[in-house]
Amino acid sequence: MNGGFADVVPWFLFSELGGIESQHSDSRNSEVSGTAAQRKKRKQEALIESQKGALLKFCTPTTSQPTNDSDTPTNNEPTNNSDTPTNNEPINDSDTPTNNEPTNDEKPTNAEFKTNEIHINFVDPSQWNNISIDLRDILVEKSPIKIHDYDFPQDENSRSFNTSPYMRTLPNVETLERKWLIYSIDLDRAFCFCCKLFNVNQCTSSLAKEGNNDWKNISSKLKEHEKSKVHINNMRTWMELEIRLTKNKTIDKQNQNQINKEKEHWRNVLKRIIALVKSLGTHNLAFHGTNEQLYEENNGLFLAGIEMIAEFDPIIQEHVRRIQNKEIHNHYLGPRMQNELIHLLSNEVKTKIIKKVKEAKYFSIILDCTPDISHKEQMSIILRCLDISPTSIEVKEYFLEFLIVNDTTGKCLFNSIIEELNRIGLNVDDIRGQGYDNGSNMKGKHKGVQKRLLEVNPRALYAPCGCHSSNLVISDMASACDKVQDFFGTIQRIYSIFVSSTKRWKILQDNIPYLTLKSLSQTRWESRSESVKAIRFQAPKLRDALLDLYRDSTEANVKSEAKSLVENELEKI
Repeated sequence: MNGGFADVVPWFLFSELGGIESQHSDSRNSEVSGTAAQRKKRKQEALIESQKGALLKFCTPTTSQPTNDSDTPTNNEPTNNSDTPTNNEPINDSDTPTNNEPTNDEKPTNAEFKTNEIHINFVDPSQWNNISIDLRDILVEKSPIKIHDYDFPQDENSRSFNTSPYMRTLPNVETLERKWLIYSIDLDRAFCFCCKLFNVNQCTSSLAKEGNNDWKNISSKLKEHEKSKVHINNMRTWMELEIRLTKNKTIDKQNQNQINKEKEHWRNVLKRIIALVKSLGTHNLAFHGTNEQLYEENNGLFLAGIEMIAEFDPIIQEHVRRIQNKEIHNHYLGPRMQNELIHLLSNEVKTKIIKKVKEAKYFSIILDCTPDISHKEQMSIILRCLDISPTSIEVKEYFLEFLIVNDTTGKCLFNSIIEELNRIGLNVDDIRGQGYDNGSNMKGKHKGVQKRLLEVNPRALYAPCGCHSSNLVISDMASACDKVQDFFGTIQRIYSIFVSSTKRWKILQDNIPYLTLKSLSQTRWESRSESVKAIRFQAPKLRDALLDLYRDSTEANVKSEAKSLVENELEKI
């Protein structure tokens, strides 16, 4: 019988079932007389008394409202009223204990068992411990997954597992797939899928328990195992369960239908949550606020988006209703779940970028370092390659990630980029270009990053950043000319005198309605052209603004500065 029976059977039926069981036990005990019968009856009554209410943690009794199929808790949706956040409690993740929530050591709940099942690796049989009925059904639905493209490790005898045992050669030279044979990467052992799931205690073969790694005799072991009676019975049980699950003809068909409805409901909820995370992340918007509660102020853009979607979407409406009525605990709206989704989406984007780079084979790297607001030095990695798409082929640049570096020397930066390229599976020998700024740690001809990379890959030609080089040329040229320094100094003085007061800035706006004054950039000289435009095309109006400031101001230093700019500096311009 499939799992989840306790989640859908009404709670009051358990008392009736208990009564029926006790009646049968009484009828059986009536045939036995004496002290043994009384002792057995007292033992059964004590057992029944100890089990009262044990199943209520898996279902919620309701008396005032009729049972709604869509709200019936299942194994996929644990109900724990004591752990459900209320409207007066912040929305926390399910695995974060609070003052009003028991820790895992104090009171294990159905949510814990579900959480453990979710994190099971369905590919590796070494992690299938304490297999429940629900987990067994999931594994059967997914079918065994075989490992093919993997570098199997060798033992002390230089022997290793290979993919040839996956196929069985019949006496008539035909080949038949051993669907039940699977390999564990963690343990480097072979397992039997069906014997691992069904009647594992009756099977004496190591393929059903700890696995087999006798690679020398693996062929004979497999032949012996597949002819055993226990294996044949387990294969029959596996095939029958797989057919029933496929055709939805299990014994507890109604329960299975309810579980499937819940699966579809949670799948749709997660689709909408992921879409909201993608939208906020694409526009570089903050998720969290100062409050983590639904329908309260300052709860952040993420929860505000959930509230907005709930106004129009019935699926999110149902999800929010369950949260407010304390029917669910794992609501997937907490900050840790948001961060996990962001991490998963970023990994997916990075995987697609790496796939495109590998398809193009050859690529170039662009690096730059800058400190962030937390005073950590971050190195940005940009990959430049051909985008080989069905429509057109063009050169594209992809930002890959930020790397935190503790040392900005050429050696440390070089080691960091090499380690990262090896980690993501890109070959250093495929680099055909490298571009950095003109810092000595990057372009140094003896110990710079470009020199160290050329020693490893002579085809990785170095080209300094053209914009950075032009900026340095303009900056050095301007620093060598006194007239240029005086000119930009005058522009900064004009900007400073107006920007220091809102009243003075209003006088400037009244005289200059179009191009406004801008401060000089200290790092990007090419951006100073925007500061020059306002004076170049509006010099007479700027002169009138300074005269109005001279007449209206009551501060002596401001009047003197405005008069000096009009009579001395603007006349030269």
